[in-house]
Amino acid sequence: MTVKSAAKRPAPPVSFLSSMWAVVWKDLAAELRSRELISAMLVFSLLVVLIFNFSLELNARERQEVTAGVLWVTFVFAGTLGLNRSMAIEKDGNCLDGLLLAPVDRAAIYFGKVIGNLIFMLLVILIVLPIYSILYNTNLFVPGLLVTILLGAIGYVVSGTLLAAMSVQTRTRDILLPILHLPVVLPVVISAVRASTYFLQGQPMDLIWGSLNLLIGYNVIFTAAAYMLFDYVVQE
Repeated sequence: MTVKSAAKRPAPPVSFLSSMWAVVWKDLAAELRSRELISAMLVFSLLVVLIFNFSLELNARERQEVTAGVLWVTFVFAGTLGLNRSMAIEKDGNCLDGLLLAPVDRAAIYFGKVIGNLIFMLLVILIVLPIYSILYNTNLFVPGLLVTILLGAIGYVVSGTLLAAMSVQTRTRDILLPILHLPVVLPVVISAVRASTYFLQGQPMDLIWGSLNLLIGYNVIFTAAAYMLFDYVVQE
């Protein structure tokens, strides 16, 4: 009787944080073995930076004016590539089905994917920034600019992970994700470019707070929306 009752006893529920960090660790461990995602994002980012560097014959002042735009074009397209590959790997290996069958909160899966994608994107950004600084002879290690990049990356990944989970179920996922995501993330890109430009030009904070507040508000709203919608998105 004791053995049977012990065998029928349900497993204790897994905590939200434990489930979330398990998903993060799974993504990091898989990337350490394959190095597929980081290498693709990094090579793409460096190619974009090099193309802009050799195609734009600009003086020092003009380079400072276009720096924010070039940076965010690089981050946006590299981030889209990373989000697409991250969810495609889950789908192709049937890992996504396994995660959804696990007795854990679906929101923990979402936030685990968000943190993993954010880590990958920030690693690429940390490599691109010094290379860009050398090529363009521009100091990008301005505290305000780094905060803006972090806020913009969070907003990009928060909305992109939700839409990537939606588009990964389709045959045209590589095309569908940019079509869905770019209009949604446009407020992040515009605000981030504007705030980055102001920081590089040394403008007063009175001009910058509006863009930073928009980034913070976007992050809060889309995090809450994704928390409520992710379960319905992956069920379809």
